[in-house]
Amino acid sequence: MISRKSFCAAFALFAALSSFALEVNRSEIESAGNSDAVVFKNYAGPHTVINTVEQIRAIGSGVGTSIAANVDNFTTAGTQNRYYAIHAIDPQEQGKLDADIFIIGSSASVDHITNLRRIISAYLSSVYGYSRADADVLATFVTVYNAVYRGNIDYFSGKYKKIVMDNISADKVGIDLNYENWPGKTQLVIPLYNVRGGLSAVDTSVISDKNVIKQMQDDDDKNLDARKGMVDIKERESDNATAEAQESQKKAAEEAVKLRDEQQKSAEANKEANAAQNEASRAEKAAADALKAAEAAQKAAEAAQKAAEEAQKAAEAARKAAEEALKAAQANPNDKKAQDDAAQKQAQADQKQAQADQKQAQADQKQAVADQKKNDAEQKKNTADEKKNVADEKKADAEKQNEKTAAQAEKTAAAQDKAAEKQAQADKKLNEAQGERSEIAKDQQEIIKNETAVSEDKIAYGLITIDEIGAMSEIVRVNSETGALMKASPVSVIRSRTVYEDVDNFVAIAGTNIGNGAVKLVLIDKDKMEIIKESKETVSETSVLVEADGSYYCVVSDNGNFYVGRFNEKAELQLKSPVAVKAATPITITSKGVLVTGNNGKPVLLNIKDLTEIKISGK
Repeated sequence: MISRKSFCAAFALFAALSSFALEVNRSEIESAGNSDAVVFKNYAGPHTVINTVEQIRAIGSGVGTSIAANVDNFTTAGTQNRYYAIHAIDPQEQGKLDADIFIIGSSASVDHITNLRRIISAYLSSVYGYSRADADVLATFVTVYNAVYRGNIDYFSGKYKKIVMDNISADKVGIDLNYENWPGKTQLVIPLYNVRGGLSAVDTSVISDKNVIKQMQDDDDKNLDARKGMVDIKERESDNATAEAQESQKKAAEEAVKLRDEQQKSAEANKEANAAQNEASRAEKAAADALKAAEAAQKAAEAAQKAAEEAQKAAEAARKAAEEALKAAQANPNDKKAQDDAAQKQAQADQKQAQADQKQAQADQKQAVADQKKNDAEQKKNTADEKKNVADEKKADAEKQNEKTAAQAEKTAAAQDKAAEKQAQADKKLNEAQGERSEIAKDQQEIIKNETAVSEDKIAYGLITIDEIGAMSEIVRVNSETGALMKASPVSVIRSRTVYEDVDNFVAIAGTNIGNGAVKLVLIDKDKMEIIKESKETVSETSVLVEADGSYYCVVSDNGNFYVGRFNEKAELQLKSPVAVKAATPITITSKGVLVTGNNGKPVLLNIKDLTEIKISGK
């Protein structure tokens, strides 16, 4: 039984073996979207000129640099008869996809799918800022995607904008499986989600649909590396979209608060406008009523005046009759009848005049009332006009406020829609990633079953790096005789390039501090090569891992400081040094104690029994 064997010493050997195995076993079998697996036919003979990988990538980055300079607009770059790109975007059309169309011209010399993917990878890195690792994954999927939908113009027309369709043709769109048919006959369509979307510039959902994944599963190794890379991209896309959704939700909440404030202002303004309008209406009605009353009073005054004038006419007639009777009486002083008649007529005249005077007084009174009512009506008309002006101003203010409220409602709705869109995008990417991770796990199990025929003595474990600087590694199981890769661990975040084999498990430091991740000491099952237990404590991402006498030493993090921790084989912390150390301190186990670097940069010797500092006399 092998116990506590470290992989770090054999790192270079196993990395080399693994690279060989991957090269040999990653066949270029592709699927056209049906049950028949097909193979990309690449040129395998001699070449006149052998380009380096960087020279090949320079083709893509050269074309991409020009596109990147004008990424927000329709633009083209490159040489049409060699390598040419059409950045086909139209912000005006909604509901369908923009795309980059990468064209292999008639004079292009690329003849191997690996080199074509290098070109596409460099192009994506140059235009959209993808890391080389991410761009390599996307380039693999782009080529498979275009092989699956080669010549299927109906598919493209249903998914892409008119500006894209205007630049592709049924006899060229996609990529043929034979390299001889690439020059002059290839239009690689790269679907775009958001040209300013960073990791989400390319629509990963489209290029990894079920037909594409099915084709990849038909490969001998089921394209596990590329598929795991796509899962990783989608998980990071989900994290980014979640962060954007949270920010958008925060913005939406702020806009909602503003909306409520504007709505309250609108309600108050509308209430004031309605109140002013009601008051103006009442004043207008009062003015109308007063006008009617004034008009009625004026008519009554005019009628009374007319009656007074008639009475005055009657009085004048009676006066004339009295004067005639008086003349007659004066002419006949002895005529008693004439005297009586004159006295009677004078009395009648006086009575008629009194009646006329009374009616004139009544008419004057009614005219005074009419004049008063007219003045009252005019005052009420003025008041009504003033109130109408106030009501009009209040209405204008309310309309202006309502416009502000409507504008704020649009801003709020837009912020809420953006938050919902980002959250939907986050959920979509996460669901896709989880679904594909599940499929990958099943495929890995199938591969394991196919590998059971390999005897134990022909199985070896080691580490391979998964990034360019060697910060991250993963455990692989290989056939020690052939170097063929049998299985790669899904745990691709092993740190410090060191793993210890302890009975049935591997002990390693793994994890990342990005997003919701953490770096911890973990146990990895040897069979499934998955994490089965992790430490409660977080570990420095630059910590080394050292084993001594069945215990494991590494640097743990605690409230911003770092300490040496001793763990047992169950990843349980047994001791923690009271002395703070550097996050990346070497840990050297000596017969005198554990030598580390203190946080002051000076060497510190710890007692191996309790990890307390051993004071040097005279120090």
